[in-house]
Amino acid sequence: MLEQDSGLSLTIARIVQRLKGSSLHSQLERQARISLHNPEIKLESLKEDIKDFLKTSGWEKKLQNAVYSELNVFPSPCHPAAPPEHMKEPLAYMRKAQGSWEKRILKSLNSMCTELSIPLAQKRPASEQKELLNKWNEMGTDEPDLSLFRPVYAPKDFLEVLMNLRNPNYENGEQLSFRNHLGLIQVPLKVKDIPELKEDFSELDLNVGQLGIDDSAQVPPEFFENEHVRIGQKVLAEQDSAAAQQYVRQGCPTALRADLWALILNISNQPEDILYYEQLKSNVIQHDLLVDSLIYKDVKLTASNDDYYFVFEDYLYQVLLCFSRDTSVLEHFAYSSATPPKSYIRDLPSSLPFSSLVPSSGKLGIEEYAVFYPPNGVIPFHGFSMYVAPLCFLYHEPSKLYQIFREMYVRFFFRLHSISSHPSGIVSLCLLFETLLQTHLPQLFYHLREIGAQPLRISFKWMVRAFSGYLATDQLLLLWDRILGYNSLEILAVLAAAVFAFRAVNLMEVTSLAAAEAVLADLSTLKVMPLLQIFLFATVT
Repeated sequence: MLEQDSGLSLTIARIVQRLKGSSLHSQLERQARISLHNPEIKLESLKEDIKDFLKTSGWEKKLQNAVYSELNVFPSPCHPAAPPEHMKEPLAYMRKAQGSWEKRILKSLNSMCTELSIPLAQKRPASEQKELLNKWNEMGTDEPDLSLFRPVYAPKDFLEVLMNLRNPNYENGEQLSFRNHLGLIQVPLKVKDIPELKEDFSELDLNVGQLGIDDSAQVPPEFFENEHVRIGQKVLAEQDSAAAQQYVRQGCPTALRADLWALILNISNQPEDILYYEQLKSNVIQHDLLVDSLIYKDVKLTASNDDYYFVFEDYLYQVLLCFSRDTSVLEHFAYSSATPPKSYIRDLPSSLPFSSLVPSSGKLGIEEYAVFYPPNGVIPFHGFSMYVAPLCFLYHEPSKLYQIFREMYVRFFFRLHSISSHPSGIVSLCLLFETLLQTHLPQLFYHLREIGAQPLRISFKWMVRAFSGYLATDQLLLLWDRILGYNSLEILAVLAAAVFAFRAVNLMEVTSLAAAEAVLADLSTLKVMPLLQIFLFATVT
């Protein structure tokens, strides 16, 4: 009990500390001062009167939403005696594997930089700045020569790393069971079974109304859809983040989705947020980073060739270029197993933060000459732009689109490309997927393994991208509704297993990895919610 109390005290102290530096704190102070001129505020009951004023004027609700947002993002505090790296990742071998992977990525980036004789960062000439500013809203028309650039890594490279993960304490003394040998992921993490998943995702039950099923043309809207929309409008009117998160577990009506997601993520697009976005834009205009070319290349290779997303090419450049400069993203490394990469400034006495960044010369190894590179600490990989693309359907104002993506990234997407033991981390998702398939479709799993078509080799790319670019957009947004609603990525692994279950008959006929990939090549006709419901609630366990 005492331990619980101290954990709660730590959580409260951390949230208070974080909110003290926010614009909400200064706004609350300003409102409290203004309220002092109100004749209803009495000196003898000052504290209670100001509390009542903040409650009736809607500020208490904003504070509640901010606290709820912090609780959703930051992990529960560790034991007071635990070292700080435990908040990032409690397992030492995971931290070590993540560190090795980061060195490999940075080496790849640095070698590209050296091969092409391009600095990591440099100031743009005035003429180039002017040209970029003029074509800011039509960057997709630009055709730079990117033939020499290559993605730093692709999901399949990352999968190879995860396949080689081992727990040194476990492997030496324990005899691994036969079942453990079947899958590609060989680390002993606790993942949920179907009964636990049923409990966690109880709102997806067959007897609960769902958008994605009960709003189809065959179902009269008065049965579910009309009432669900009415409740959604009420939730928005209340401006309650916790209620919105509970509501979207049954899906968002298309017309309300943008506002509901913004409410859950606590994004209000205040004037200072718009100004911050403009400052990031100004940084893009002034400085040219090597990662800019990686972003251009990724958009050209992925979203630009996608039937759903090619029209958003300009938005993707704007959002991702600004994202690479955003140092506020560095805050998420406090609870991520990853560590932001560093590079070294060649000539420090300079008014510019990135006047001359080099990978391997200059003041190498001298800590005061080191800076985070890229400034946000995130090196984009092949497919990274697909995290942004679906959001372009919902938000057409660049600064709001940017804030929504940044919040989605620091809450969810970063977990899909870092090595950790977190239940929503990619390692746990892979293990959950393989365990579900081995347990509930053992014949299929064994057949695919025998022909050299390990299921995870096919499904990994779906999960790393949160299915973006694989599902039809309306279905993807219904899936992401549930990610936000449950504040968890575990549903990605459940859907991946459900897809294999759905195509099981065809997959039992294949005799090679190429044939298995062909059966699962096109997911654009699949309906997400029926698949999830059937797999979780209509399968005999």
